Amino acid sequence: MSTNAAGHGPWPEGYACVVLDTVDSTMAEAARQVKNIDRPTWIMAKTQTAARGRRGRAWVVPAGNLNASLIFKPEATAAEAAKRSFLAANALYQALAIYVPTEKLALKWPNDVLLSGGKVAGILLESSGQGPFVDWLSIGIGVNLRHAPKGVQNASFPPTCLADAGGGEVDPLDFLSTLADAYATQEAKLLRLGFSRIRDDWMSNAARLGEVITARTGREDVTGIFDSIDGDGNLVLITGTGPRAISAADVFF
Repeated sequence: MSTNAAGHGPWPEGYACVVLDTVDSTMAEAARQVKNIDRPTWIMAKTQTAARGRRGRAWVVPAGNLNASLIFKPEATAAEAAKRSFLAANALYQALAIYVPTEKLALKWPNDVLLSGGKVAGILLESSGQGPFVDWLSIGIGVNLRHAPKGVQNASFPPTCLADAGGGEVDPLDFLSTLADAYATQEAKLLRLGFSRIRDDWMSNAARLGEVITARTGREDVTGIFDSIDGDGNLVLITGTGPRAISAADVFF
């Protein structure tokens, strides 16, 4: 089944939308559909059978939550494309802030959104390209709107959902319309003002900025004061041996 977002709030000009009943994952579907798209396209599925998060981790998707991916062809290097995770995080923050007070929300580096200290949304980026620029970029977004996944063991940031935080019963397609509009605004900001503005907006809502956190890279744990993110999107920690820029890690408070 395919449809669009008409009747579900403002939809950004120049973007397409496809809604499916069931798919293995919206990221996999985005990769399959990339050769057919002529504009940035959101792909949403009511249910997914093989969703995944960062580093191949399973992403549990109860019915009523948002499962969506944006597939498009930016004129960007792989490093520039990777910065879109911050655009997506800013857009998610703005969309969620319509339903809950902003003091309940925070952005966790590199790509999660926290609601009252629990994980409410996650972002996953995939791209492909052999030359200096990526051929395509896909941004996968999962948001716990109505249900927090059950049975998640030993999570540092236990899953939570918008409904449990007083956000009400939000239709996934309504939320996608709000999110898509917010994301289009972020792309316009990037074009006109550059990544420094995206970075500043992200940092203004960052979790534990100025506090001691730990980044687990897979090779080591680095503990220090969360100072900033740099112009490449790296996490900058002030450690006992000086500043450290970390490109990939899991963060713990």
